[in-house]
Amino acid sequence: MASSSGNDDDLTIPRAAINKMIKETLPNVRVANDARELVVNCCTEFIHLISSEANEICNKSEKKTISPEHVIQALESLGFGSYISEVKEVLQECKTVALKRRKAIFAQARQQQAELAQQEGLQMQQAAQQAQLPAASASASNQAGSSQDEDDEDDI
Repeated sequence: MASSSGNDDDLTIPRAAINKMIKETLPNVRVANDARELVVNCCTEFIHLISSEANEICNKSEKKTISPEHVIQALESLGFGSYISEVKEVLQECKTVALKRRKAIFAQARQQQAELAQQEGLQMQQAAQQAQLPAASASASNQAGSSQDEDDEDDI
């Protein structure tokens, strides 16, 4: 197991997550606190082991980002090949969920954009109508004034 330095203490799986997994996996079994602590330490060590191996594979392939394929190769090279089919299933589920979220976000953004465009159109119509009102009343008063001037000329 990794030595327990200050940095490693911060890099653990939350105990609540481990407790939830234990309860879901073994609902009718009582697990002692030291056993829970051991599970946390084992999970943390497993993650460090897989991520270190995936990082080495990533570096060998001259990539800067660890991809799911690097993790799968790490599992295989460390002797955890039996996990790969489940890992691929979970990866596919994650991709499906991410795609649905992206589609929902884009649909929401398109709807907001359409609503904004509609509001801007209404505001422009209202502004145009308000601009026409003073112009119409000014032209009406000009017409009334000019017809009154014509009437005045008739009186002379």
